[in-house]
Amino acid sequence: MRYREVIRMPLWLLALIYFFFLSFVLSVWAALGNSAALVTFLALSALLVLISIRTRLIIQVDHSELMVGRAHIEFRYIGEVTELDTAAMKAIRSRDANPMAFLAFRFWSSTGVKVEVLDERDETPYWLISSNKANQLVKALKEN
Repeated sequence: MRYREVIRMPLWLLALIYFFFLSFVLSVWAALGNSAALVTFLALSALLVLISIRTRLIIQVDHSELMVGRAHIEFRYIGEVTELDTAAMKAIRSRDANPMAFLAFRFWSSTGVKVEVLDERDETPYWLISSNKANQLVKALKEN
C-alpha cells in the first residue's frame, strides 16, 4: 500500500451532535423520568458512535488501484489528477459540479482531489475526493 488516509468527523462536530442529543435526553427525563432518560441516553450515545464510524472516509492507493470507501478504480482508467485548494473545492462542489461525477467528499474537509476517469464504458467523468493531504494523494496517484 502506497497511501492511506482516513477522514473522520472532527471533534467539534461530534460534540455539537452530542449536545443536541443531551438536550433531547433532558427533555425525555423531564417528561418521563429517570429510566426513560437513561435508556434514551444509552441509545443516543450508541447512535453517536455509529454516526462517527459510518461517516469516516477511507482512501487507499494500492499497487494497482485507488480505493475510496467501497468504490475502487484501476490505475489504467485514471486520467489527470488535480489537487484542489479550498476555493477550487468549493467551486467544484457547487456551481461547477457535474451531476454524473462520483462524489466522496466530507463538508468538514476543505481540500481535495479531482481524478478524471478515462473508461469509455463508465459515464462518470471524474471522482471528487476529500483529502486533508491532497498533495500526498496526488503524488501517490501519479507514481503509477
